[in-house]
Amino acid sequence: MSREIGQSRWHGWWINGGLLVLALVSLAPLLWMVSVSVMPAGEATTFPPPLTPSHVTFANYHELFARTGMGVNFANSLLVSVAITLGSLLLNTMAGYAFAKLRFVGRDRLFQVLMAALVIPAQVAMLPLFLLMKQLGLVNSFGGVIVPALATVFGIFLVRQYARSIPDELLEAARMDGAGEMRIFFQIVLPMLKPVLVTLSIFTFMGAWNDFMWPLIVLTDQEHYTLPVALATLSREHIMDVEMMMAGAVVTVIPVLALFLLLQRYYIQGLMLGSVKG
Repeated sequence: MSREIGQSRWHGWWINGGLLVLALVSLAPLLWMVSVSVMPAGEATTFPPPLTPSHVTFANYHELFARTGMGVNFANSLLVSVAITLGSLLLNTMAGYAFAKLRFVGRDRLFQVLMAALVIPAQVAMLPLFLLMKQLGLVNSFGGVIVPALATVFGIFLVRQYARSIPDELLEAARMDGAGEMRIFFQIVLPMLKPVLVTLSIFTFMGAWNDFMWPLIVLTDQEHYTLPVALATLSREHIMDVEMMMAGAVVTVIPVLALFLLLQRYYIQGLMLGSVKG
C-alpha cells in the first residue's frame, strides 16, 4: 500500500515538473521581452545577448510615449477594442439566442451557411470588405475597423451552443405571463448567458486588440493607427532600437494579459459549460 502511494507521489511530481518546464519554456520569450525593455539603450544588441539588464531603466518607456506618440495609439486601440467588444456582445448574443431558441423559416439552413463560412480564410474577404467600407465612407476611420468586427460567425456559434441549454419551459412560462421577446432576452436569457458572455468578451477583446492586418489596410493616417500597426511602424523607423521596440511590445501585451488573468475563472467556466451543454 505504501509503495503504491510512493509511486503515485513520484508520478505526480514528474507530471508537475514536466508541466513546470513547459510553462517556463513558453514564458521565456515574454520574460526576455520584459527584461530587454528595461535595459539601457544598445545593451540588447551585444553578443552574447544578456538575459538580464545591467541596471533597470524605464527610459525606453518614457521615450516611447514622449517621442513616438504611442499614447495616442494606445487610446486608439482601447477605443476600438472596447467598442468592438460591446457591440459584438450585443449582436452575437442576440443572433446566437435566435438561432438556438427562436423558430423562423430557414433557421437551420442559414446556420449551416454561416458554419460553412468558417472555412473561408478571412484574407479572402478583405478586398470586397475594403471596397464596401469605401462605398460607405468608412475608410481611414475607426468605424471602418469597428463595423466589420461587430458580428462574427464564431461568436454566434459560441452563444448558440450555450443558449441551447436554456430550458424551453422557462421561456414559454415567461411568454404565457405576457413578457415580450425583448424583455425575455434582457431579463431572463442574458443573466443565464453570463459565463459564455465573459468568454466571448475575452476572445473578442483580444482579437480586436491584437488585430494588425485589417487596421493596416483600412487606416491610412498615423493618428488613427492602433498599437500593433504603430509598433510595426516603429520597428521600421527604429530598427536598431531593440529596447524601445520591446517596450512597445510590453505595452501591447499587458492589457490583454491582465484582462485574461482577471477573468480567467469565468473564461474556463464558460468553455467547460459550453462544451458539456452544447
